[in-house]
Amino acid sequence: MEIKNLIFVLFRAAQFLIIARVIVSWIPKLRYHAVGRWLVQTVDPFLKPLRRLLPPWKTGGLDFSPLFALILLDILRELILRAF
Repeated sequence: MEIKNLIFVLFRAAQFLIIARVIVSWIPKLRYHAVGRWLVQTVDPFLKPLRRLLPPWKTGGLDFSPLFALILLDILRELILRAF
């Protein structure tokens, strides 16, 4: 597999995990399922610094950290791919 394709796939997988984490947060029963717990443990360390920058209580209770994480991943992916 070419390095560009590998980078693209890794970043796409990270984006998929963030979106899955958002879905888990909407369905309370999933939070206690093994997959839900794994998603929280995997994705939340990446989201926590973003939550500190823009806490949900300042945005009317909405957590925009996943959106910012997706945007940051897109930017980072493009910067890395342009280097190759």
